[in-house]
Amino acid sequence: MSIVTAAVVVTVIGLLGAAILVVAAHFFHVEEDERVGKVLECLPGANCGACGYAGCADYAKAIVAGAPVNKCVPGGAASAQGAAAVMGVEAGEVVKRKAIVACQGSYEHTSDKYAYEGIESCAACAALYKGRSACEFGCLGYGDCQKACKFDAIIVSNGLARVNPEKCTGCGACAEACPKHIIEVRPESEKPMVLCANRDRGALTRKACTAGCIGCMKCQKACPVEAIKVVDNVAHIDVDKCIGCRKCVNECPVHAITIPKVV
Repeated sequence: MSIVTAAVVVTVIGLLGAAILVVAAHFFHVEEDERVGKVLECLPGANCGACGYAGCADYAKAIVAGAPVNKCVPGGAASAQGAAAVMGVEAGEVVKRKAIVACQGSYEHTSDKYAYEGIESCAACAALYKGRSACEFGCLGYGDCQKACKFDAIIVSNGLARVNPEKCTGCGACAEACPKHIIEVRPESEKPMVLCANRDRGALTRKACTAGCIGCMKCQKACPVEAIKVVDNVAHIDVDKCIGCRKCVNECPVHAITIPKVV
């Protein structure tokens, strides 16, 4: 008899709880603008965060609330135009961006200073004496960026991460995952870039990596528009000032400056 009573009590409690949930759902229900779903259908569903929002659903809500429709890098012009049609606004231009690994420290140019046998993660390796590489500023080659990429745009070969520009959407997930902060996501262009982040003096850099910037200032002196400055022993190019003349590329004795591949 006690078992039957217990079953009845549990059933009553369950029904009461269900009734409370139904009533609460009715009173607290918030009508969602039907345009949110339509905008969401225009987005690629990558949930990469390149737009600055938590995912495609959040970005769709933001667009309906008034956010620009051209922030979806993976979706490109198609997503922008689709969302613009739903909202009745101009799509605007979608700036294509690509990730670039600012390092050339493959095993052809550098070596390891110790044998690392821990977790195969750049973040874990970086925590141990700043990483295994002879260059403490360079790529560690364990592929945290590769694992973070949802578009299969990064491979790690010969100890160095490389970006396939044909697959890269410029979402920035790889840059966030890199513990050395050597991946830069920038607007697609044919302007030169310094593929090195080593801030040591030239002699030390040469010992660590034969492709590293040695801070010789030849590029800085060759630039006709003063777009290059050597700061902390490594060259930096101001993309806004750069006119793409490529004189810096020709002057660099270690070939640390190159033109990113554009597709």
